[in-house]
Amino acid sequence: MPKMRAIDAAVKILELEGVSKAFGVPGAAINPFYDALRKNGSISHVLARHVEGASHMAEGYTRTNTGNIGVCIGTSGPAGTDMVTGLYSAAADSIPILCITGQAPRARLHKEDFQAVDIASIVEPVTKWTTTVLEPGQVPGVFQKAFHLMRSGRPGPVLIDLPIDVQMAEIDFDPDTYQSLESFKPKATRAQIEKAMEMLNQETKPLIVSGGGVINADAAELLVEFAEITGVPVIPTLMGWGTIPDDHKLMAGMCGLQTSHRYGNATMLESSFVMGIGNRWANRHTGSVDVYTEGRKFVHIDIEPTQIGRVFTPDFGIASDAHAALSLLVEVAKEYKAKGKLADHSAWASECQERKQTMQRKTNFNNVPMKPQRVYQEMNQAFGKDTCYVSTIGLSQIAGAQFLHVYKPRHWINCGQAGPLGWTAPAALGVCAADPKRNVVALSGDYDFQFMIEELAVGAQFKLPYIHVVVNNSYLGLIRQAQRGFDMDYCVQLSFENINAPELGNYGVDHVAVVEGLGCKAIRVREPSEIAGAFEKAKALMAEFSVPVVVEVILENVTNIAMGTELNNVTEFDDLAESGQDAPTATISMLD
Repeated sequence: MPKMRAIDAAVKILELEGVSKAFGVPGAAINPFYDALRKNGSISHVLARHVEGASHMAEGYTRTNTGNIGVCIGTSGPAGTDMVTGLYSAAADSIPILCITGQAPRARLHKEDFQAVDIASIVEPVTKWTTTVLEPGQVPGVFQKAFHLMRSGRPGPVLIDLPIDVQMAEIDFDPDTYQSLESFKPKATRAQIEKAMEMLNQETKPLIVSGGGVINADAAELLVEFAEITGVPVIPTLMGWGTIPDDHKLMAGMCGLQTSHRYGNATMLESSFVMGIGNRWANRHTGSVDVYTEGRKFVHIDIEPTQIGRVFTPDFGIASDAHAALSLLVEVAKEYKAKGKLADHSAWASECQERKQTMQRKTNFNNVPMKPQRVYQEMNQAFGKDTCYVSTIGLSQIAGAQFLHVYKPRHWINCGQAGPLGWTAPAALGVCAADPKRNVVALSGDYDFQFMIEELAVGAQFKLPYIHVVVNNSYLGLIRQAQRGFDMDYCVQLSFENINAPELGNYGVDHVAVVEGLGCKAIRVREPSEIAGAFEKAKALMAEFSVPVVVEVILENVTNIAMGTELNNVTEFDDLAESGQDAPTATISMLD
């Protein structure tokens, strides 16, 4: 049996499990791992500027392509605690990432050693599994189990904590005989799918809600095929956006309290039946359960059995991987069609399309300072259907989901449940690292952008080019809007007069100077007529220098974006579109 250090076995297992890239920050307690990484030579490494940034890069990497598992690495103590937010974000959205931390020697774990912290206990609530390895001989089995768990059932993150003496110890390990453990995914039965299909087929106004589980299962094509066979319109969730193209005749819009379309909410409220696939009935999608469920029946299909009935009890629940369920749904729907048993939902689909034509929000504003709606209109015109958008939280992301368009799965990379500020830039870099040929456009408000702005230097150093659109209103816009209910505007202003950049007025931080200081390129835009030219210039700079390019758009300080407390109680603060000229980049022409 070959003998090697436990850490060399761990890195070899990463290679055998398909890992080719890692993100991290080295330190004393994890240096043996980096030594093994260097000697192995098959896994490239991206050096983050902050360990939390590394965890979000790993998330972006995983979310980019089916089968990817991002790996983030840090030393002991604060490096591990820095990655807690990334683990929480990954767990919340069912994203598998592997976090590897160094640790103090075993003999000093109970002696308050330098940077020794019980990281396994700290991250237990936000991981699928976590462990501090105390026996060197267990290292191969622990890494094998980690990949098995990340790929089985509902995906999620794992943290492995490695004391430095465990890393350095010699063990017996034969890489030639290593074998991945087969992952487990529950599968719907034929009887279950037939019952679900029968329930759908009896309804006159059915909908399919397509969640992030459809993307995780690489089942978007099956989802569209099933919708087309049955003629049933689709409401994607925010995490499922892209499972059906925005311009597809059966794409009925998103519904919810914030990241939703007027026509999507109206269609949901008109429906009589909903089949949810790979979704979790998030509260910003549903609003109150009473309004969301009133007058309609539900089938819920999800990979995690305990997810069924968590928010409300469906009329019928199926624990199944989305790919397995949709494969059977397509099969049964084809049989129904061949036998002439398939209900005709064309009239209902036409109603949904008519709402899509007539219930648009206005984007074609010419105000200076600019209204954000105009920025998204210009983005739709400048960036094609292959564009991959990356965003996290705030009015920028909410408005982006209302006005941008997504046409492919994994082309809306969004941190859905956790929503940590600062996530966007490192996640976008992770996407670029995973797929260097992808057209990546990130979207941030000024505060999200400032949180982890240092990670742009990673893009400059490792040649990870993308375009980052920063809509700057010099405000914590979403929190300011939420404070309206308290009749206050308190501690949310970011404006100040920058003594080094008087040309900014009261917009504070000179993002252009900071971005250029980090080795990237930046353009500032003040008027709507300048946006298109700025995007074209950004594309040229990105191609020439292979670095991130920031386009900062100066907005009016206060814009309230449409949102509400219920699907039937969304407040529209701005003008609605009355003709096609008011919403020229809508995916369907308005009826004049």
